[in-house]
Formats: sequence, structure tokens, C-alpha cells
Amino acid sequence: MKSFNPHIIQVISIFGSLAFLFFILFLIRIRKLKEEYALLWLFFGAVFLLLAVFRRSLEIVSSLIGIAYPPAALFLILILAVITILIHFSLVISKMKDKQKQIAQRLALLEAHRGERRGDGGPDPGP
Repeated sequence: MKSFNPHIIQVISIFGSLAFLFFILFLIRIRKLKEEYALLWLFFGAVFLLLAVFRRSLEIVSSLIGIAYPPAALFLILILAVITILIHFSLVISKMKDKQKQIAQRLALLEAHRGERRGDGGPDPGP
């Protein structure tokens, strides 16, 4: 069986992490992704870049949290990153839903007020 070269895997990991970070920065630059939503992506991209550059760091992290197999610690970090980003997006969506509800209520009050001013009490049919 042919053995693998760990340096090749490290180079691929570094390249993948850099490509990911540049992709996020590109999305920010072309205004497809807002900075406030990109912070977590950039943070975790930097974490994976550091883990790729300093190979021993993954072994240190895995031993600190009691995981014997370092790639399993990498998957744990990946899963935690995804969960963190999902929670962040859930908070953003909840906040937007509340704002949408407030806007709809204000619009209904405005339309009711317009109807009272016209004297018919009904909604404005528009132009």
C-alpha cells in the first residue's frame, strides 16, 4: 500500500483555507455578503488556516479536549463552526421576522388612519 505524504495534505489544506477566505472576501467586495454576516465565516476560515499551517496545533487541541485521533477533533471544530453559524443566522432571521411584523402592523395602522381621514373607514384602494 502506498503511503501518503503529510506535507501534500498540509499544502492542500492551506490552499483550501486560503481559497475559502479569499472567496468570502470576494463576496464581501461585490456586496453579495454583508460584513456583519461574514465575520463568523472569516473567523472560522482563519481558525482552519491556522490549524493547516501549524500541524501540531491540531494535535495539541485534540489532546486538550481529550480526543485521541486529531482528525476527529477537526471534525468536532467543523461541526461547532457550523452550529455557531446556524445559531447566528437563526438569531438574524428571528430579528428580521420581528421587524417585518412591526412594519406590517404600522402599515395596517397607517392604512386604517388614511381610511378614517377619507371618511369611508376602508383601506385605500391605491392609485
